Amino acid sequence: MKSEKETWVIVMLCLAVFFGSLSGGVTAILVSGTTGIFSAVGRDLVGALSEQAGLQALQAEEQATIAVVQSVTPSVVSILIEETALDGQRYEVGGGTGFFVSADGLILTNKHVVSDDVASYVVVTSDGVEHDATVLAKDLFLDLAVVKIDGSDYQAVSLGDSDALKIGQTVIAIGNSLAEFENSATKGIISGIDRTITAGSWMSGDEEVIEQAIQTDAAINQGNSGGPLINLKSEVIGINTAISVEGQSLGFAIPINVAKSVISDVIAEGRIVRPWLGVRYSMIDKELKQEFDLTESQGALIMLEDSGSGDTVIDGSPADKAGLKPGDVIIFVDGVALSNQHSLGIVINQYDPGDVIVLLIHRDGQEQTISVTLEEVDTSKL
Repeated sequence: MKSEKETWVIVMLCLAVFFGSLSGGVTAILVSGTTGIFSAVGRDLVGALSEQAGLQALQAEEQATIAVVQSVTPSVVSILIEETALDGQRYEVGGGTGFFVSADGLILTNKHVVSDDVASYVVVTSDGVEHDATVLAKDLFLDLAVVKIDGSDYQAVSLGDSDALKIGQTVIAIGNSLAEFENSATKGIISGIDRTITAGSWMSGDEEVIEQAIQTDAAINQGNSGGPLINLKSEVIGINTAISVEGQSLGFAIPINVAKSVISDVIAEGRIVRPWLGVRYSMIDKELKQEFDLTESQGALIMLEDSGSGDTVIDGSPADKAGLKPGDVIIFVDGVALSNQHSLGIVINQYDPGDVIVLLIHRDGQEQTISVTLEEVDTSKL
């Protein structure tokens, strides 16, 4: 038999184990329950902070958008197209947009906005004042033109870097929508870069191929042509030029870097200086390769004389003097491969009149190199 003392020891040990287990269980329950409470509070707090951060980001972007529109609008102008009727009265027949690129009244716009040589043009500044405008220069190869109004101290835009654009970047378009609602602002993103499109003018009926175009879903309407496409740093990164009538929210702008030489030429020379090769060509794609049974998959095909385009190597041009012929395929220019992304026109425009370039061509299945001295474009031969 166990002694009474031993019995009490066993009982005390059992009680200790029991209450210890109970205490541990209660502690575990309390800790578990508290953790659940803390977890729920933490989730609510994180959610609230995320919502607040998102709201602050939206407010910041909204304020940035407002600031951009307010800062750039004084630089944007409406361009009214007027024709004189038989009774001597001038009537408005259309309009577009432009923006100041110098303080003394130089305005960049689209060529198709000021394409009518018999029309008169009136510039309306953001304060509502009308100014008679003079067309100083039209680019023969790009849908760009420069007009001038008298005066000084105009607010010129800041020019950005269109080579640094990213798809998804926020942009703002400002323009004379429908030639009626001046200084209209729309907002969107860059939805594509380096597009090649064929654009037709609703005013002149002309068509033009635009290369390296910026695609945006910021609404661009008739009358917005020639207006600025702007980033959130209030810099112009494109010139609004075309819209798609088939798709939704498809607008296109000429990159501002392409236009910088136009601006500097007019400021320095009073005209647009362009190098000239003097050929009519098409860039090779699958359809062209199949149509003409070409062995080349890329390059610039100098079109054949019977293609309906007239002389394809223009008489007296640098190409003619160098011995280029219809049917030649230009593969390289100074070692730069030609492609649909780097067309002959884009590459040639990187040179100056007087520069000597070396062309690698394919003629009758043979490779040849030809040196060409570029000249300033001669409009009398076009």
